[in-house]
Amino acid sequence: MISQKFNAKLSNENGIALVMVLILSAIVLAIITGLIYMITSTTQISGMQKRYKTALEASIGGSDAIFQLISTRGDPFDAATATYLKYLRTTSDACLTAKLNTTTDATNWGACAAYAKATSLTINPNDPASYDMQFKLGDPLGINPEKEYIVYSKIVDTVEGNSRGDEGLLKSGVVNANTGEVTVMSIPYLYTIEVDAERVNNPSERAKLSVLYQY
Repeated sequence: MISQKFNAKLSNENGIALVMVLILSAIVLAIITGLIYMITSTTQISGMQKRYKTALEASIGGSDAIFQLISTRGDPFDAATATYLKYLRTTSDACLTAKLNTTTDATNWGACAAYAKATSLTINPNDPASYDMQFKLGDPLGINPEKEYIVYSKIVDTVEGNSRGDEGLLKSGVVNANTGEVTVMSIPYLYTIEVDAERVNNPSERAKLSVLYQY
């Protein structure tokens, strides 16, 4: 009789349904948590990509500005535009002239206050000696600071050539070339440029470019 009662207790399945429900609930909860995490992560990544894309566009704008600086052999903006963009050139005239016209060298670039900083790929917004120019894009008037980006740029390396903005009557013009005339081959300058654009009210939103520009 005792053996039969013991076997009856072992075969009792009361409560198994509750255990199964708890297990299934835990699985469903894990799946839902995973889906929420994936959706949240996707939203965050999309937002980060959007902000980076905006900063990248600001960097590209900075690249265009320094291309103009190179082609004009000096400040690229007129007074009104410079004021509007809050343009500031932090390098001296002598240093800029050296960077634009001579091969990178401690002697050639002696006019630059700190040669190591002048040739470094690093731009520190808090150190004016670490960049050549800065200006603002997006909303320079400061009406919507969340849309405003500040761009820092500098020339870090120059390979000297013989080209200029205007090559005149090279190979063609109002007179025909004479027999035996030797045309000088145009060798362009090569400039390595660093650009750093960051959001004014959130410097962590930034984009950096390294550009090799042929002029």
